[in-house]
Formats: sequence, C-alpha cells, structure tokens
Amino acid sequence: MSHFNGKSPLEHLIEARRKGHLASAEIHGTELPGHYSAAADAAKETTIGLLLLWILFQETHLSIGYTYFILLLFTCGFAIWKVGRSALLGYSRIERLHRLIEEERWEIEHHREQEREELKALYQAKGFSGKLLDEVVSILMADDNRLLQVMLEEELGLNLESYEHPLKQASGAFFGVIGTALTLSLGFFFFPLIGIFLIGALIIALASGSSAQLQKNRPLPSIIWDLGVAFLALLVTYFLMQAINWCAFCETLHIR
Repeated sequence: MSHFNGKSPLEHLIEARRKGHLASAEIHGTELPGHYSAAADAAKETTIGLLLLWILFQETHLSIGYTYFILLLFTCGFAIWKVGRSALLGYSRIERLHRLIEEERWEIEHHREQEREELKALYQAKGFSGKLLDEVVSILMADDNRLLQVMLEEELGLNLESYEHPLKQASGAFFGVIGTALTLSLGFFFFPLIGIFLIGALIIALASGSSAQLQKNRPLPSIIWDLGVAFLALLVTYFLMQAINWCAFCETLHIR
C-alpha cells in the first residue's frame, strides 16, 4: 500500500485527478486552451494598450504622424512579447504533461498490482462488475501503451488531443495583436473622431463573446464585464491626464 500512501485506490484516484487538472490548467487568463485563447487574449490586451496610448498622446498634442509612429513601435514590441509569452506558456504546459506521462509510465512498470487496483476501482465506479470487470482490467493490463493512455485520461483526467503545439498558440497571439492593430487603424481612417474607440469596443466585445461561447459560458456577462473594465481604465486615464494638464496650467499662471 506504499504506492497509495495509506489511501484507498479510490482516494488515490481522486488525488491523481486533482494533480492532472493542475497540470493541464491554462495560464492565459481566459482559461481557454489553444490558439483561440491566445488570439482573444492578445486582441483585448492590444486594444486596451493602444487606446490608452492614444488618449495620452492626444492630450500631449503630438502630431498624428508621430503618434502613429510610436503606436507602430509599441505594436511591434508588444507582438514579440505576446508571441514569446504564449509559446513559453505552451511549452511549460507540454513539459508538465511529459512529466506526468513519465511518472505514470514508471508507476506502470514498477507498481503493476497497484495500477491494477486503480484500474479496477475506476471501472467499478463506471458500473462494471464481476467477470466483465475482470476481463476489461485484464485486457487493458496486457498492453502497456494502452494502459498508459487509459490511466492518463481516466485517472488524471487529461485529454491528450487538446494539447496544441506551442507555436500554434504563439501564432494565435501574433494574429491577435497584428489583426487588432490593423483594424483599429482602419477605424481611425474611416471615422477620425471616434472610430478607434468604436472599433476597439467592438474588438473587445467580439473577443470576450467568442471566448465565452467556446467555453459554453454566457457571452453577455463576459462582454459587459470586459467592456466595463476597459471603459473605466480609459476614463480614469483620461481624467488623470486632464488633471495633470490643469495642474501644469495653474503652475504656469502662478510662475507668471
């Protein structure tokens, strides 16, 4: 029973399932696996970043050309950051998966009887019993590769097919940043006064709604929440900049 650390096979399975959920957890902020998560996350972050910079630059009365040049530099740097971060998070997730696979492979090779008990407990919980249960367990125990896959998916709760290559996730982040920047530019050219803010709100709403939809959550609360937080951030930045300009103006009058 040393393999179970004093626990029953079922208790050990519950603990293993928790470990599997921890290893497969996403760190993008949206908890949606894959390149869709990276693209949606990058789109929202790029939008709020560019809009905040746009407000600051407008209040400093920089020329449109120079403002666009600075925003272009920001977009390039931010794209590199998001692509690199998404790739690193993807590789970290794959590394955790490989570690669990090797741990489970070692257990199969060195604790076969305990693995049989775990497997039996698993299929008992699924409703198997008697001779049918013994046959299923014996068939799975006869093939180490199939046993490994079953234990990873059934014991640890891992879905091996959901693990995308890190570069695919990085590509999602890249298109999220570049696509957002280009779309905001079009919004400004067609509607110079408020186009960039309308398009920005639309991008955030689409990214939030699609992410929620893919996670089978209600899109509307997610859209309202993200738009509300974005609006608050932009509003606070605008009024803080106004306050700084007013203080600078008052200081100029005082000096004179």
